[in-house]
Amino acid sequence: VSSSAQYIIQHFTAATGCRKLEGTVKNIFVTGKVTMAMVDELGATVGSVAGAAGVAQKGCFVMWQMVPNKWLIELVVGGHKVIAGSDGNVAWRRTPWLGAHAAKGGVRPLRRALQASNLCGLDPMAISAVFSSAQYMGEKRISSTDCFVLKLSADQVDLADRSDSTAEMIKHVIFGYFSQRSGLLVFLEDSYLTRIQSPGTYPTYWETTMATKIEDYRLVEGVMVAHSGQSNVIITRFGDNLKAGLSVTRMEETWTIDDVAFNVPGLSLDCFIPPKEVQKDFPDENLDWRSPLHR
Repeated sequence: VSSSAQYIIQHFTAATGCRKLEGTVKNIFVTGKVTMAMVDELGATVGSVAGAAGVAQKGCFVMWQMVPNKWLIELVVGGHKVIAGSDGNVAWRRTPWLGAHAAKGGVRPLRRALQASNLCGLDPMAISAVFSSAQYMGEKRISSTDCFVLKLSADQVDLADRSDSTAEMIKHVIFGYFSQRSGLLVFLEDSYLTRIQSPGTYPTYWETTMATKIEDYRLVEGVMVAHSGQSNVIITRFGDNLKAGLSVTRMEETWTIDDVAFNVPGLSLDCFIPPKEVQKDFPDENLDWRSPLHR
């Protein structure tokens, strides 16, 4: 099992050509466009929202990354701006409904390493590093493509780091699907479960599942980089305190890359300084973590 996983990762690194950039890339700059649509249905079942269609909101994003752990992404969509980043020591985010605050956990847990800082295949070096400890799970056919399947599970230390007095991260699992023919990462499945409970209240459980199709690989300075992707996200909330019963939110996202550049001159450490509101040593444990959609 271990040797099979290593073979798949070696096939991926060879297919992307990312080894030739190892030790030479100091930073990455990316711009792109994104389209999002969201549907919220209270008391629904997962199957009943499968065909729902929300109002699409178009936007754009800019991302800077300084190897290995500094990154910043700015996303503007639907009239709102969301910023997330890391200075290598603390990860943080700023949203219109929550302001700026430190994100629980390390600077590069599974989700951030694969999405926020690398956009699912944008940084093949990081993808190969993250999946190097994955388990080989066999083979599966995805969208007419025969794939090898690798599984990543967050360990108990990581889950504990991402939990606080009201939110407990119970599990987080990612499946990566690598094309048997090309060796490239073509599909991701991401699932995690969180238990939310304030003192004196019943617990509420949030289960988030994300399925992402990764495609349109193109050569950028000799390295294969994915230039588009599509994600379907289902957020399911359940618990004794939800009078309406099961609550399901489905979200769709499509992104495309307009420009990618390595080793952009002039990018300094000042670009990654967290907002002054972010205090790593004294995080605010009483944040209202919900978006306006769920208040």
